[in-house]
Amino acid sequence: MQTYGPQPVSRQLPTEEARDLLALTRDLAQREIAPAAAAEEDAGRFPRETFTLIGEAGLLGLPYPEEDGGGGQPYEVYLQVLEELAAARLTVGLGVSVHTLSCHAVAHYGSKEQRAEHLPAMLGGTLLGAYCLSEPTSGSDAAALRTRAVRDGDDWTIDGTKSWITHGGVADFYTVLARSGGEGAHGISAYLVPGDAPGLSAAVPERKMGLKGSPTAQVHFDAVRVPDTRRVGDLGQGFAIALDALDSGRLGIAACATGLAQAALNTALGYVLERRQFDRPVADFQGLRFMLADMATRIEAGRALYLAAARLRDTGQPFSARAAMAKLFCTDTAMQVTTDAVQLLGGYGYTADFPAERYMREAKVLQIVEGTNQIQRMVVARHLAGPESRG
Repeated sequence: MQTYGPQPVSRQLPTEEARDLLALTRDLAQREIAPAAAAEEDAGRFPRETFTLIGEAGLLGLPYPEEDGGGGQPYEVYLQVLEELAAARLTVGLGVSVHTLSCHAVAHYGSKEQRAEHLPAMLGGTLLGAYCLSEPTSGSDAAALRTRAVRDGDDWTIDGTKSWITHGGVADFYTVLARSGGEGAHGISAYLVPGDAPGLSAAVPERKMGLKGSPTAQVHFDAVRVPDTRRVGDLGQGFAIALDALDSGRLGIAACATGLAQAALNTALGYVLERRQFDRPVADFQGLRFMLADMATRIEAGRALYLAAARLRDTGQPFSARAAMAKLFCTDTAMQVTTDAVQLLGGYGYTADFPAERYMREAKVLQIVEGTNQIQRMVVARHLAGPESRG
């Protein structure tokens, strides 16, 4: 018999282990994360203990190899876990995505010794990471960054300021891109900086319209010394490492956006089935039914797109363009769906008594982070028509 109203997402998963993993995630999300989400976001409280719990459940290092302390899962599975977490609370889903991004450099470019020393704690929930690329004067133009790393014997001294850093001030480690050489992309290297390094400090978190439980802050480096053993990859390879990480990170944002949109649809659907006007449920009215149909269709299309990109990644095929498409489409979808959810709830949608308005405020930032959607369009266009002419 057909059941109507909000339902768990029907998923195609590659293994029984993956199905168990999604069931575990959904249970944890609904039992431990969702109930406190509204109150904690309103209070601006960062749920550090939740990340410890996620790590203990084996969910914080899913796409990394088991021999490094990760879960050994394909991106296809990891992203669906991320979607479930984001549907319960975007601060958590986005936080896991950023942490995964922060581990990328060591996991993929670190030496055997670096991986053995750092990854077990990074992937097991003991440590939480942040990713430091953007600066006050270089956001989309990331290759113009000014934070400088100067060699001093066996150490490097890092000076500069990073901006818009998720987990700024609460992270245990920072993956930092700094200029170790000349101008341009080839003068940048990557460093793994401990969160308690002398000279590292965070400004007061930004006052944001949404994601208030996720601290976003400038991070200052004032003669921060790190040993050369914490330089990751080759000298001058940092920008290439950053771009490689961002391709995967954009899929994380796409999955988070899909989870947020799904949560908004579920809220709106539950409401219109209960709300009555003119002696009938408002879900009977064709105008609202068409809105629900469009919302559901966009969400399913976005989910299919990010999973298609993930499967390319999992099989070692180029996926950069698909990742940009997924980030672009899924985050635009989240903005549209959350806005429509507010509309479907009418006046109640504009109040904090329902989560729709929070979802709408949170959706906006997903069109900006890890490459604005205008940058994503540039990435896709370059894959289609080649680089822009400089003449």
